[in-house]
Amino acid sequence: MRGKVYLVGAGPGDPQLITLKALEVLRQADVVIYDRLVSPNLLLQVKESAERIYAGKKKNKHTLKQEEINQLLVDHALQGKVVVRLKGGDPMVFGRGGEEAEVLAEHGIDYEIVPGISSIYAVPAYAGIPVTHRDYASSFYVVTGHESPEKLKSAIHWEFLAHAADTLIFLMGVSRLDVICEQLMRHGRSPDTPVALIRWGTRAEQRTLIGTLGDIVQRAREAKFLPPAIIVVGDVVRLRDKLLWAEKRPLFGKRILVTRSRTQASELAKRIEELGGEAVTFPVLQFAPIRDEARLQVLDEAIASLAAYDWLVFTSVNGVEYFFRRVREKRQDIRQIRGRIAAVGPRTAEALLGYGLVAEELPDLYQAEGLAELLLQKLQPGERVLIPRSSIARDYLPETLRAAGYEADAVDVYDNLPMASHTDWIVDMLRMGDLHVITFASSSSVHYFIEALRQHGVKDPSELANRCQIACIGPLTEAAAKEHGLHVSVTAREATIESLVVALCEWQEDRLE
Repeated sequence: MRGKVYLVGAGPGDPQLITLKALEVLRQADVVIYDRLVSPNLLLQVKESAERIYAGKKKNKHTLKQEEINQLLVDHALQGKVVVRLKGGDPMVFGRGGEEAEVLAEHGIDYEIVPGISSIYAVPAYAGIPVTHRDYASSFYVVTGHESPEKLKSAIHWEFLAHAADTLIFLMGVSRLDVICEQLMRHGRSPDTPVALIRWGTRAEQRTLIGTLGDIVQRAREAKFLPPAIIVVGDVVRLRDKLLWAEKRPLFGKRILVTRSRTQASELAKRIEELGGEAVTFPVLQFAPIRDEARLQVLDEAIASLAAYDWLVFTSVNGVEYFFRRVREKRQDIRQIRGRIAAVGPRTAEALLGYGLVAEELPDLYQAEGLAELLLQKLQPGERVLIPRSSIARDYLPETLRAAGYEADAVDVYDNLPMASHTDWIVDMLRMGDLHVITFASSSSVHYFIEALRQHGVKDPSELANRCQIACIGPLTEAAAKEHGLHVSVTAREATIESLVVALCEWQEDRLE
């Protein structure tokens, strides 16, 4: 049985700019053959069993020749596999997608083309430069600049190109910048014409250099401006100062690792991306309901005796979800709950509202110490407390209440388990300096992160992690990070995701001042 090949555009770099269709086929792929400009974040969407083949190309250094790539597409498809050829931008715009489609058609292989957002217009947009504007440019012209100087001079009709459109866009042309500027000025473009060089556009590494045809070569040389970048020539460049937006966002330029569980990572990742950062999700832990009979019996006895407790105290959102999941499984009526309810923080209180329950008390400090202090002020002599919790939760809260003479039953409702996939990609990103910040939202995430690196063969996980800035959700997580030898730069004032995001923004602002 023959497989199928998808020629997929990954967009210009920002992983959020991939299309829904592209993301769908990427997750179905058995084989992914990807290029240099593809965001590593997209590769984290590929299923574990899929084969990943790097086919990146740099100047004078091709990992695979085009003929070899073509043959890989054919061979894997003939083996009945779903193959994704993942390219930066759009596969049919200077992406050699047409050549690959020809080969597939010649072999009778089923294929689809999934267009992508092109860097032609997306990269200038992220730099605050529209390629057209009613007052500045009504046309644009796109040229590949990735040719030898001799071919650039002979193959391009410069006398036509210099005035062919109001805006000229050169892709992959930075290494030939001197030839491009020289030819445009020789054929009539003013040396004062604005020029923008945009490197790694839409990604965390985006950098923009502004000049004119007359001075941009010298400016690029002084700034040591390197590929990959696009060149925009025309009066639309003047709009950058007014329309600049992406680079103004508080977390712009930062690629931030999110180590929360898969079910929880989206909240933090979304906030990072809203503020201009690039979030890379690397779940190092997962949650699961307890399954062993001894602990289940203890939990079930507590659920059957809900009416006997004067207080029901929740220390996490997961505690709420897994506790009431078991209540449903046992077909117990929550109207048994007669006592008062307390939650460690606002997110836990919000989770309780989903079950029609209102947390009457919230501590000022969103951790066990704050909750214990609050309860000791509210509890009456002889009152009983039930605390559904994680199997690795600290004993501080129940022990503090017991020491004060109260009956406090702490029951495990879920387990924290290690889970790390795509560790090889994360280790590579750490070693290459492609990650700027690592976030930790719990002490267990610190431990499991370090352990994941160690299991992957990293001899000194803390040394590798300390190449990044370390951000923690609160002092307990900070303490756990320091125990593992991590240098913490950012600590949230409150143990909440929003407080962590605020702390990241303040830290970034301080660095820019």
